[in-house]
Amino acid sequence: MSDRLHAFEAIDNFRDYGDYASAAGRRVRPGRLLRSAHHARASDADLERLKGLNLGVVVDLRRPGERRDQPSRRHDGFDALVIEGGIDDGAEAPHITFLKTADLTPDSGRRFMTQTYRSLPFDASHIDVFGRYFQALGDQDRPVLIHCAAGKDRTGFLAALTHHLLGVHRDDLVEDYLLTNTAVDLAGRAPSIARQLHKMTGRVASDDAVVAFLGVEPAYLEAAFAEVEARHGSLDAYLDQALGVDAALRARIEARLSA
Repeated sequence: MSDRLHAFEAIDNFRDYGDYASAAGRRVRPGRLLRSAHHARASDADLERLKGLNLGVVVDLRRPGERRDQPSRRHDGFDALVIEGGIDDGAEAPHITFLKTADLTPDSGRRFMTQTYRSLPFDASHIDVFGRYFQALGDQDRPVLIHCAAGKDRTGFLAALTHHLLGVHRDDLVEDYLLTNTAVDLAGRAPSIARQLHKMTGRVASDDAVVAFLGVEPAYLEAAFAEVEARHGSLDAYLDQALGVDAALRARIEARLSA
């Protein structure tokens, strides 16, 4: 799986989530579906690499406040369509509030992440951006990149939903989701991240708590899918009813992204 990972100087968790076997013996095209963390700290060399990818669409899943605090860097000649959420309630991002106020334990981290995933598919801003993303997949021949802040939760759910639509086997879908833990070397970075959290909050978090909150686990994604199925009956119904991905759009996406 390491060949999926793209090493950048200052963009974390950058990888290709295409090139999986899909339904009817086909395969998702490589190099067309990309995901990452934010680009606010991208180096000049990173920008040159991004330029070489010839991106057609960049989907920024962050809240408006997150984008203001950490604006994306762009290379010269950047001409990709940028899809962003426009709903700004002025509130602090929930994960920042959690880190500042909650007990930083593995159990509290897992509870917070599970609840986050249960509500994530139904956030009005997410629904708007997800829907525009799938419309772009049906219209775009150049690569599409999705990212949020860390490239793991909002990005991870949307990538998994894309895999489902394309008929990627659930085992491959989950494996790709979990690749975040390898891409960011969470276990190795946990001590330094814990020190950063202590500096930010004044409270001590164990390495296990850092991994529980900043990593991904199958149960998180399963919580999101279960809530979607409870409310809509199936992932396919959610795609259609909530995101506007009807049969015609699905067919266009599959034709453009399957080989």
